[in-house]
Amino acid sequence: MKSIDGGGHWISFKGAPGGDDYQQIWISPEDPQRIGLAGDQGAVISVNGGRTWSSWYNQPTAQLYHVAVTPTFPYRLCSGQQESGSVCISSRGNDGEVTFRDWHPVGVIEYGYVAPDPLDPDIIFGAGRNVVTKTHLSSGQVQNITPIPVSSPDIRTDRTEPILFSPQDPHRMYYAANRLYVTDDAGTSWRPISDDLTRPSVGSPDSVGDLHADKAETQRGVIYSLSASPVTRGLLWAGTDDGWIWMTPDEGRQWHNVTPPELTPWSKVTQIEASHFDAKVAYASVSRFRLDDLRPHLYRTRDGQSWQSIIVGLSADAPVNAVREDPTCRGLLFAATEKAVWMSSDDGEHWQPLQMNLPHTSMRDLVIQGQDLIVATHGRSFWILDDIGPLRDFARNGLDKEAALLKPSPAVRVRRSTGTDTPIPPDEPTGRNPPDGAVIDYYLPQAVKGAVGIEILDSSGTVVRRASSTDPEGFGQEERERELIPAYWIRQPKPLSAAPGLHRFVWDLHYRAPRTAKHSFPISAVPFDTPQEPSGPFAIPGNYRVRLKIGSRQWEQPLSVNPDPRVGIPQQDYAAQLALAQALASALDDSTMKLAQVKSLRKQLALLKPDPAIAARAKALDAKLTELQESGPMPQDGGAHRGLERVNGDIASLYEQVEGADAAPTQAQRAAAEALSREWQSIAAVSAVIRQDLAALNQALAKARLPKLHDDVQAPEEGESTDEE
Repeated sequence: MKSIDGGGHWISFKGAPGGDDYQQIWISPEDPQRIGLAGDQGAVISVNGGRTWSSWYNQPTAQLYHVAVTPTFPYRLCSGQQESGSVCISSRGNDGEVTFRDWHPVGVIEYGYVAPDPLDPDIIFGAGRNVVTKTHLSSGQVQNITPIPVSSPDIRTDRTEPILFSPQDPHRMYYAANRLYVTDDAGTSWRPISDDLTRPSVGSPDSVGDLHADKAETQRGVIYSLSASPVTRGLLWAGTDDGWIWMTPDEGRQWHNVTPPELTPWSKVTQIEASHFDAKVAYASVSRFRLDDLRPHLYRTRDGQSWQSIIVGLSADAPVNAVREDPTCRGLLFAATEKAVWMSSDDGEHWQPLQMNLPHTSMRDLVIQGQDLIVATHGRSFWILDDIGPLRDFARNGLDKEAALLKPSPAVRVRRSTGTDTPIPPDEPTGRNPPDGAVIDYYLPQAVKGAVGIEILDSSGTVVRRASSTDPEGFGQEERERELIPAYWIRQPKPLSAAPGLHRFVWDLHYRAPRTAKHSFPISAVPFDTPQEPSGPFAIPGNYRVRLKIGSRQWEQPLSVNPDPRVGIPQQDYAAQLALAQALASALDDSTMKLAQVKSLRKQLALLKPDPAIAARAKALDAKLTELQESGPMPQDGGAHRGLERVNGDIASLYEQVEGADAAPTQAQRAAAEALSREWQSIAAVSAVIRQDLAALNQALAKARLPKLHDDVQAPEEGESTDEE
């Protein structure tokens, strides 16, 4: 609000009915029309005294409390966020990147936990304070299904209250206040399965001095963290925000206080993680910042009763907000602190940073989904570490002293982008998609002097794609200058690395691209990630092998390629599509080569200055080449005859159609392919006859001591362009 009469009257000039949460304002002392305003949602700027403002949607400033994922492909990341409601956002956008189209509120209270329904992807549950919500994504309707519809003196809640489903029973859902509640009918009815699990009132902590709250002596806590054992049904762990840890082996009929002695009052059990491998093993993260204790506190139990501190290596000045165990690799742990993300490969005995390019901010929660590690931050939104397969491999086997090809995670045959319209401008906020293909990691203990190569083999042992450290790096300067689109759209291929360390190569699941007379870039463009087309035929779901080659040595690992689960076509349709695509790609490659030879020969003929006898032969050959390029031979069925240039272009167009979607070729496409094949074979036959004329002309040129004509010209290679958009 602002006043222009010394506070006599106030008017509102920025805000929303629900209230934005502003924290700071700056007004330029040189020009009061320029205002900077910071809030929980982000920063905005006005240059006209507040009449209009910039957007805060161009900043990844979401303040997230927890993270959950939906059982879908792509999975959605869901959370409550400070002052801006809740959100679910896709981990992969159909348009080649994650955009504003993939982000939507889901009715959860702003600070809350989220629990996607494991049986119905249309339903998202959430909890915070005494509110439990059930949101239908398709209709957008939100129902409050709380077991605590009105306040009660003996019921307490905090702003963020756990809600989760049983790992063994997808109908059973738990919600925590100071007691634990359970429902088996999606919130229609609830029942408590615990007494009050919090400490008796212990007053204010000494750290607040004289600033303790009114009636502090009567305050008590709530259940702040909850975990259900993936190993044993009914085994639950609960941690309170006043420093107690409880365990029940039988769905709450008996509760046991298993609190470590070090947890004094005002210790907040931020997360508990039940082990995926042993019912007696659990991990607990604890924050004691309310006691002016900023040290990390992490605990592990292996017998369900006694706890050991596991903090060696952690930064000494950052409380821990979450600890998670990898569900497939025993002993691999991850921790989220107020400043960074950490990992341990020895069950917490030692920790090392996993920060990489993460911002240094409050890391609030972690979750492992498949092969991805997801982080929810308080102020910098979601982050995903794509494919933690190498971390799992090194946790199991350690660093090898020799080169190693790591076993790749299963890949999904998903399309880079299905966008069909003008792309989102690069100055709009977007997130990167995960790699569109198979992620292949290899380790080199030292630099390799020779070439490093990777081959992809199909189930029959045929090499379908090769990559090497000697491959050219992207487009050269001259090529970039010829393009009709700005360079910031183009994906720049990089050769394999031969330097020491861990390296990643992404096979885009395509065979080698056919040579073509005209390259282009698709309208489904993504900044710095738009590949040149055409690409090679799309590999079908199935079993492959990856081969790493260094000199005479080689290593192999299996690779499985799974279908996009949203498609649902039978394997024979994939096979039919690949067969036709490969036939068209072969015809395109061969006809492109032939077209390049014809054009080259005509250019060479135009430069000849022979005597009249040879000139007549040259003119006759040029006429035949012109007819072959522009008109083509008369077809046997009497239809219109077309030249090599037109046939080559139609092969390229049909190839693009056949490869356009995951589907078997249509009857019309098959018929068109057969007709084009006949035309190309007819042209190829005529070109073989023309080679005889070329040989005769070259003999005459040799006798006249003139340069011969060459037909060994190379067609444009993959990565080159002919300025076609």
